Amino acid sequence: MFLRLLLPFLLTLGFLAPLSALDCGRGKPFPQWLKAFERYAVSQGISPDTVHRALDGITYDPSVIRRDRRQHQFSYDFRTFAKRIISPYRLRKGKQLIHKKARLFKAIEKRYGVPAPVIVAFWGLESDFGAYMGKDNTLRSLATLAYDCRRSDEFQKELLAALKIIDEGDLTPRQMRGSWAGELGQTQFLPSYYLKYGVDFDGDGRRDLIHSSADALASTANYLRHLGWKPGEPWIREVIVPRQMPWDESGLEHSHSLSYWGKLGVTDRNGRPLHGSFNASLLLPMGKDGPAFLAFDNFKDTYLTWNNSLLYSLTAAYFATRLDGAPAMRPDRAKIASLSGRQIQTLQRLLAKRGYDVGKIDGIIGEKTRLAVKDLQKKLGLPADGYPTQELLRRLR
Repeated sequence: MFLRLLLPFLLTLGFLAPLSALDCGRGKPFPQWLKAFERYAVSQGISPDTVHRALDGITYDPSVIRRDRRQHQFSYDFRTFAKRIISPYRLRKGKQLIHKKARLFKAIEKRYGVPAPVIVAFWGLESDFGAYMGKDNTLRSLATLAYDCRRSDEFQKELLAALKIIDEGDLTPRQMRGSWAGELGQTQFLPSYYLKYGVDFDGDGRRDLIHSSADALASTANYLRHLGWKPGEPWIREVIVPRQMPWDESGLEHSHSLSYWGKLGVTDRNGRPLHGSFNASLLLPMGKDGPAFLAFDNFKDTYLTWNNSLLYSLTAAYFATRLDGAPAMRPDRAKIASLSGRQIQTLQRLLAKRGYDVGKIDGIIGEKTRLAVKDLQKKLGLPADGYPTQELLRRLR
């Protein structure tokens, strides 16, 4: 108690540095940096006992930095990626769990408005329904990333959040095992999200997103609702597009009513007219001849915040529709010659030379690359669907 009363006075004298003054570990040994962080954590109200139990003996882990530098990126086309990720096992297991835990999911939806298929799809993709959450020492990983100068501020905040989770009695330091990047639990929350959105849904007095599926699934729904999930509204719907239409109207940057899309010749996947009062964007993840989806606000507001990769988000949303009873995607209308990751990098360099902002040249078709491709397609008189093809690459060269 005396130490906590003394902390503000010590801060004014400069004995305890604010977080921004800790900086990263540039030119400073890890043990010295860690001691400074421990003092800061105590100044923020974390008990000295928690800091001692959690951080004493923590060492720098160079393997975490190596993995951070070489993170695997999504360079597959959508159909290939979805087929690899949404395995028959995951579809079967997901449906079984929805049936087995029907009472739990009913209670979660009643409170948060998020249906079971949406939650279960994230559960399956993030940890194989809780079977694999990672075995890395979370505190060691976060301390290593906080010490590193690449994203130091971000991970210093996450390390402090992890200490608060321990201090509040939700987890012990020994229980904090997860992914190498510090995510915890059955749907892989960073500690700050754990603190902000984690809920005790099983009523045992603590939020345990690792061992309690009830806590983990309800916390997932709570997070999605805070992102703006609208109960009772769709997220994505597979559709059929006509052979000719203004392709530049596709993409997340455009949103129109279902009646508007219907006037352009877009139908539901069975060829029936579109009905409803919602607005939606038309997504063509593999161009005009590949799969086509209408993406509603629930997709744009929640899925893309969960993970800003369109490939991952669309796969998660499609997985949820399959768990909800939708059939598999229709076959492509024509053979699609997708570019390899190396070819996409070449395309990005050529676009950058023409003055386009494609973001990082990484072989990933991100939103900036799609917009650049769409603009160039219009200039070259090609269908402006935003999907790079071998023909476009040849024309650029």
